[in-house]
Amino acid sequence: MASNPNASTGERSVLATLRRFLPYLWPNGANGLRARIVIALTLVVISKFVQVAGPFAYGAAIDRMSGGARDLAWLVIALVGGYVAGRFGTLLFENLRNVVFERVGQDATRRLASEVFRHLHRLSLRFHLERRTGAITKVVERGTKSIDSMLYFLLFNIAPTILELAIVTTLFWTKWGGWLVAGTLAMVVVYIAFTRWVTDWRSKLREKMNDLDTGAVAHAVDSLLNFETVKYFNAEEREARRYENAVASYAKAATVSENSLAWLNIGQAVITNAMLFAGMVLVVNGWARHQFSPGDVAVVSTLLTQLFRPLDMLGWVYRNIRQGVIDMASMFDLLDAHAEVRDAPNAVPLAIASGHVRFEAVHFGYDPDREILKGVDLDIPAGATVAVVGPSGAGKSTLARLMYRFYDVTGGRITIDGQDIRDVTQSSLRGSIGIVPQDTVLFNDTIGYNIAYGREGTTPDEIAVAARGAAIAGFIQSLPNGFETRVGERGLKLSGGEKQRVAIARTLVKNPPILILDEATSALDSRTEADIQATLEAIEHGRTTIVIAHRLSTVVHADRIIVLEAGRVAEQGTHAQLLRKNGLYAEMWARQAQEREAEGGEEVPAE
Repeated sequence: MASNPNASTGERSVLATLRRFLPYLWPNGANGLRARIVIALTLVVISKFVQVAGPFAYGAAIDRMSGGARDLAWLVIALVGGYVAGRFGTLLFENLRNVVFERVGQDATRRLASEVFRHLHRLSLRFHLERRTGAITKVVERGTKSIDSMLYFLLFNIAPTILELAIVTTLFWTKWGGWLVAGTLAMVVVYIAFTRWVTDWRSKLREKMNDLDTGAVAHAVDSLLNFETVKYFNAEEREARRYENAVASYAKAATVSENSLAWLNIGQAVITNAMLFAGMVLVVNGWARHQFSPGDVAVVSTLLTQLFRPLDMLGWVYRNIRQGVIDMASMFDLLDAHAEVRDAPNAVPLAIASGHVRFEAVHFGYDPDREILKGVDLDIPAGATVAVVGPSGAGKSTLARLMYRFYDVTGGRITIDGQDIRDVTQSSLRGSIGIVPQDTVLFNDTIGYNIAYGREGTTPDEIAVAARGAAIAGFIQSLPNGFETRVGERGLKLSGGEKQRVAIARTLVKNPPILILDEATSALDSRTEADIQATLEAIEHGRTTIVIAHRLSTVVHADRIIVLEAGRVAEQGTHAQLLRKNGLYAEMWARQAQEREAEGGEEVPAE
């Protein structure tokens, strides 16, 4: 998947995007919304007929006035009143149309935005690791904003303009002859051709501008999310310069784009005013030969002026439709991104009997040419605590990702109670596993919300019980706002130990039969680690637990310890058994013991 959100925009045709978009305009099973669309279109038709009828009342009034029949002033006033009423009626019907249609546009926006959001969460971990969050949010924002405007443009600008052109040309043909019709149609064709040619050129400029805008926003979000790292390396000015350069590139592209708009407007004005002049010359010439009345001159002038107004809008509408297609195509590209990990067609919910986990000759690599796990066999009995240790890069954390099916194995299989996890639904699988990760990321909400996130519908009493189980209840009670205390972006208002305890409480709320502790204490100091380790050991009881650890002192209590090296199982056994083997585990233990002694920490006795 390319990192450029507009990468395939050019590959998607306008018609293909519109065909993809139209089902949101005419939703299945939504008879109320369809009725609103029909009523809105009916109001559009009425509005156009009233708008075209108005100039004829105006022309009749001029004819009465030019005839010198002053005793018929009341009739002239009535005709002028009819013209004014027609103008008001046009405005009235257009606004009633907007009132009727507003819910349709908002509903289409809601449904498409929700579909994109759900799809993004269904996509695999690899997709999100390869895309910038800021770029994705910008694509979704622009795409959803274009929905409502696209609906209005298609239904209430293009369609009414075509209807008005048909009515006007029919009237011109019946009252003033084919030359006026031919001139009007020629002007429309030239106008549309010119507008399309220039707008297509501008669209390329706009795409470049969008790419630069997306890049600037993506960098800004990335920089702000890594606020601490920027501070650590005193890089505020460096980040500001990078952002300023990105914004400057966008400003340069935006200037070129906006300048091109001026040339488009000038060209459109030349075409429309030339046609207005030619039409008036034709009618005035007919008046000079007594073929047309003065009122006819006024009627033709008014009708052409009224027609030019939506045609002027048509240029703007076409530009916005082109831009809307670009924005929506980028969003549809996101919708078309396929999840790397999907449920099998016949997937069934996972049935947990005891929680017996097995890795059977598991092979896996993030890249095809670089295998991480090379035939790993693990047997984790129900209710047992099994630790996985080994050097960095041995594939320890990869086991947790495979358990959650963030990725699928490339060889072998993983089973839970004899069920291949590829044959069960992802929802039921992940609902049966709890994890306390090394890097706990919390939502920018309250402590209570983050604890309750472990299971939808968690009650305040259950939150309090989980907080006590995670040994964080006392800390929360000491806060002025208690469980309503906000934790800040990614939980940065809390210390590492406090965040870990919130993560433990969140897992307790979930109450899973299978628990993964992925280096849950490696980022903590020794004292905090010891406190949290006692809490973790307490919640392991009665669950099948996989402890992924770097510090061996945290896994001496495990029923069995698996030592991974270079993607293979090097050793396994209890802590005492592995020390007696005097192999890799014993070497790692001795090295870490020396480090603890050098740091003045307590030495964990060998068993």
